[in-house]
Amino acid sequence: MNTLINSVKSTFINIFKTEPLLIFSPGRINIIGEHTDYNDGFVFPAAVNKGIVAAFQKSDAGTSTAHALDMDSAIEFSLENLKPSKQGSWENYVFGVIAEIQNRSHRIGNFNLVFKGDIPAGSGMSSSAALENSVVYGLNELFNLGLSKHDMILVSQKAEHNYVGVNCGIMDQYASMFGIKNNALLLDCRTVESKPYEIDFKDHQLMLINTNVKHSLSDSAYNDRRSVCEHISELLGIKALRDATELDLEAIKDQVTPENYQKALFVIQENDRTIKASKAIEEGDLVTLGNLIYGSHYGLQHQYKVSCEELDFLVDQAKLNKHVLGARMMGGGFGGCTINLVAKNAVENFAENTSVAYKKKFNKSCSVYFVELSNGTHIIK
Repeated sequence: MNTLINSVKSTFINIFKTEPLLIFSPGRINIIGEHTDYNDGFVFPAAVNKGIVAAFQKSDAGTSTAHALDMDSAIEFSLENLKPSKQGSWENYVFGVIAEIQNRSHRIGNFNLVFKGDIPAGSGMSSSAALENSVVYGLNELFNLGLSKHDMILVSQKAEHNYVGVNCGIMDQYASMFGIKNNALLLDCRTVESKPYEIDFKDHQLMLINTNVKHSLSDSAYNDRRSVCEHISELLGIKALRDATELDLEAIKDQVTPENYQKALFVIQENDRTIKASKAIEEGDLVTLGNLIYGSHYGLQHQYKVSCEELDFLVDQAKLNKHVLGARMMGGGFGGCTINLVAKNAVENFAENTSVAYKKKFNKSCSVYFVELSNGTHIIK
């Protein structure tokens, strides 16, 4: 982390000859509760010690600049008439946040921004929310906008909707902004309020395995799943699938395709699993927690259909190992990481055996990460 901070700070000083305001904004993991957030449901994320460091300072120039050190890419832009850049461009996250701040009638002046992160690309640990949060937090400080953390996550979410074109829920921005060290947050996405749960898995720990693939389906499939959920909620006459029971869904079974029925059923069941998981953590019942995590992957694979061959392979490897209590794909899907609950004395063996098997099967390497649960977006003193 210190290397990352020093790299961003020294680059900023080299270019702009002034001391910057430094912000750290973390990525996140999600223990359970996938695709429930945009259904007003429950999720169980935590901020992690990988993220984005962003350096800011006001500028006297007639334009603003942003430098993405990871991409070795820089842009100069005017704060007037911002519009989205080409699809998939990193600057859309920056432009989107600025546009949403301006939409709320807040005035900002020109500024310079330099940022760099250590969240693995395409890992499903939400580098996009970390970037959005770092920008809104930094500009809020720099220009004394008086935005609350709640205001800021809504700015970040809207930026993603309107400039990136992903109709995301609130989980990623919330976890990145409000994270608490050594805690996961049971977040109610309707009230946008959370309850922290201290995470001490005793002789077990969480471990991530990155497939190092990101299939191109992800954004369009995400928006498609969301519209299916909204359609079924309308048929049921409810605000969101969070309000539905399996019995309610059964009553309209003949009005929807079997595929869409399964998608809605997954959301209802996943919401239930998330609540049960919080109780299992409270009671220190890791076997139950592990089974719920496996259940989540089964639903994501077979009902919601957002998994992929590489993710399924990693979860199958976990099931073969008695030291792994649970494993599932994490994030939007079609690539990224699995999250695994593994006995501490078996992690090295499991990581090595899985890496060998994955390489043999797909002729490419997976990556293993251990993360610590960290505080949310904050100023680096």
